[in-house]
Amino acid sequence: MSDLFDEMGGTDQPGSRRDRRAHAPREVKASRRKHRVRTAFITGFLMMILSAAAVVVVPNFLSVDRGVSDYPGPGTGSVTVTVPEGATGREIASILKDADVVATTSSFIDAYNADPRASSIQPGTFTLKLQMSAAGAVTALLDPANKANITVTIPEGFTTWQVYDRLASALSVDSSDVEEAAAGDIGLPAEADGQPEGWYAPLTYTFEPDVTAAEALSEMVSSRISQLEELSVDRSDWQSLLIKASIIEREGNSTDFAQVARVIENRLVDSTEVNGYLQMDSTVLYGLGKTGGVPTSDELAEDTPFNTYLHKGLPPTPIGSAGLDALDAAVNPAEGDWLYFVTVNLDTGETKFAATLAEHNENVQEFREWLEKNPQS
Repeated sequence: MSDLFDEMGGTDQPGSRRDRRAHAPREVKASRRKHRVRTAFITGFLMMILSAAAVVVVPNFLSVDRGVSDYPGPGTGSVTVTVPEGATGREIASILKDADVVATTSSFIDAYNADPRASSIQPGTFTLKLQMSAAGAVTALLDPANKANITVTIPEGFTTWQVYDRLASALSVDSSDVEEAAAGDIGLPAEADGQPEGWYAPLTYTFEPDVTAAEALSEMVSSRISQLEELSVDRSDWQSLLIKASIIEREGNSTDFAQVARVIENRLVDSTEVNGYLQMDSTVLYGLGKTGGVPTSDELAEDTPFNTYLHKGLPPTPIGSAGLDALDAAVNPAEGDWLYFVTVNLDTGETKFAATLAEHNENVQEFREWLEKNPQS
């Protein structure tokens, strides 16, 4: 075949690629060599730029998922965050990240897992700093001092007006606002007949920062209902039990509660000496808007619905918020025939009980002698 191509003038036809390169001009070969060098240089330069960018971008990208980025702490300013009931460490991390308390969720998760106390973080609202270290955020959540919740303590024996003043102070509102809330729906049972006195359980309450007066009072009433239900007292006796317990709370020390309870029960049914009159100083004072002291002769003569010297039986409502000890005493009075008692020492609270008026008068005289020696009391 090659002979045929030679005869047809094959020497003028293009040769193989190797032949063409062999016969290419020197200038073309030089140009191609320069092009290859330039391409290699540009490619290397671009690779160098991409490598430098990776040094900056990749760590920042990884910090989101791998927790390598963290604020140094201790943080600045303040922010309020709420940890809901049952929140996991990961959920808390998300809350803190959204509030800019921590830099990343993963940094908090790492700190949370590293601290064996972290599982003890309680739900609630906390006041924290912005841009804290993750470890610092865990420690802050474990510190009760950082809780932003409102704590209100209602002592045993507090009257409604004392409760309203205490709650108003805690919520930074006027007492009139709390009274207005009390007039609304706060969960009073039908047994209260619309009268909240005695229905606010004396406890320490913890409320969220945005709690309303009505919500706070509702929780106090709910707590009282729970206490009464635990005592297994018939609902029809709830109000009378609270009235008796409130008097017990005001009239005696906890060591005397059961005896005072028996005096109340004995007086209510007596038909020979006291004829159903309780004759309790605490009820007289309550009717006059007072919460302590010894009533004067004029005050004892003041006719109010709560003057148990003038009106038989129990007063119309409790005279304060009785504690659990007083409630228990009202349910379980001591056994005895006492009809009288008097506190003979206001400093120590020593109280003496008597079954007869003659014995009681001796105790009253002892009290008067003590009062003369201690007028400041």
